[in-house]
Amino acid sequence: MSDSAPVSDRLGTLEETAGGWRLRFVRHLDRSPATVWRAFADPDLVARWFPTTIEGNLVAGAPLRFELLGFKAEPFQGKVVEVDEPHLLVLLWGLDTLRFELAETPGGTDLTMTVEISELGRAARDGAGWHQCLDNLARMYAHDPDLCEVDTWAAAHPHYVRRFGPEAAASPPPQEFLDTLED
Repeated sequence: MSDSAPVSDRLGTLEETAGGWRLRFVRHLDRSPATVWRAFADPDLVARWFPTTIEGNLVAGAPLRFELLGFKAEPFQGKVVEVDEPHLLVLLWGLDTLRFELAETPGGTDLTMTVEISELGRAARDGAGWHQCLDNLARMYAHDPDLCEVDTWAAAHPHYVRRFGPEAAASPPPQEFLDTLED
């Protein structure tokens, strides 16, 4: 598994767009795109890496319902924007747009995730969260999961603040989330 590099080598990037900001992450997964696709479609697998449930059909235009896992928050809505199974999934996740591109490689799949956000102040918080989620996904599909690093949000967040700058850390996580880190 190639993602056992230190946190700083697996950080996402941030760029300004016409509509706001785009976070971009890349992970190598040791399985085919068809196998990785199940991590979006199978609720048991979704629960192992994604921060919410994904309720609904992964069909373009279909409405989705998301419920955060691990702490109390209201469920929220979204929809499937685009699907090309097993290579592309684009979702509206509340107000954010999540784009997952799965490219087959000789050693498995290169996953590129982009997240469109409207506020720069959320970039470090959200970057650290997606970083942890994608590490969990990479670990799920590692040939040797014991060799795969998984950074917690708390470990990754300071790296994102340094990389993106203090203005990207203006929005702290909700207190309910911080409480779960202390348990």
